[in-house]
Amino acid sequence: MSKIALVTGGQKGIGLGIAEALVVAGYKVALASRSKADAAEVSEALERLGDNAAFFSHDLQDIHCHANLLDSVEAHFGAVSTLVSNAGVPAMVRGDMLDLKPENFDFVLGVNLRGAFFLAQETARRMLGQPDEGYRSIVFITSVSTSMVSIERSEYCISKAGASMMADLFAVRLAPHGIGVFELRPGIIETGMTAGVKDKYTARIEDGLVPAARWGLPADIGSTVVPLANGQMAFATGSSIAVDGGLSISRL
Repeated sequence: MSKIALVTGGQKGIGLGIAEALVVAGYKVALASRSKADAAEVSEALERLGDNAAFFSHDLQDIHCHANLLDSVEAHFGAVSTLVSNAGVPAMVRGDMLDLKPENFDFVLGVNLRGAFFLAQETARRMLGQPDEGYRSIVFITSVSTSMVSIERSEYCISKAGASMMADLFAVRLAPHGIGVFELRPGIIETGMTAGVKDKYTARIEDGLVPAARWGLPADIGSTVVPLANGQMAFATGSSIAVDGGLSISRL
């Protein structure tokens, strides 16, 4: 069975770090995001990844187009053997949770939970319909915010806590079929999404916030995804792995 990965949000940040690691590991990688195909970030990503990558424009909120996305990936590369559910959006406005607007709440959960769930559902259905010719896996990229509270972005924390349960649910449902499901919880990772708070968190990291004493990199997440995708941790299905330099370890 060919090793074909679909990485949502794979054109930048953590997703690109994951895509790069998978290409090096011998995967053909489909990148999917709501970016335009001619966007600079997409062109740069494809240049870095080479011929074993392709981009598919897709809005995760549009759940009725999930089947079309998978049809397109299958026509280009073949059936998906690994889904990396990475795409997500931050809080639209950071601030007092008592001022959170319903439309902002709905947007974040619409992408991070609703969209992610139904894409994983469609992918899982197709995996179950494929001949059992090799290991298959689904990896959900959540956050340390599944359990660490940030009251200025409550909707994001709620969406990631829900995504953690989503990973558990898929793990139990798919385990009898040999499909591994895992959750990775990144900590403070240096990406475009965190650029606006870099000075703030650099100071806190230097002050001991992260035991590893550095920012995380997209490559840190990518190197963790590969053995999960390959089946090297198959019997650990359902596991949640913090990739955060020790940030989420409870300390006195």
